[in-house]
Amino acid sequence: MDPPLLPATKLDLDVDLGFALFFLLLLCLFLLVAIVRCAQMVLDPYSAVSVHTYQDEQAEV
Repeated sequence: MDPPLLPATKLDLDVDLGFALFFLLLLCLFLLVAIVRCAQMVLDPYSAVSVHTYQDEQAEV
């Protein structure tokens, strides 16, 4: 048997594994952003509602 031409390094990843890890990292990033956004909504729910819209609803009642 012939030895491999280039030595395998520890950072040598399979293409499929690289795509899987990239999308896993992207999914974790999206989840982190969603958790932070939901926490902000729970702590201050009225900050997301514009004052103009709220005043229009009160004027209609």
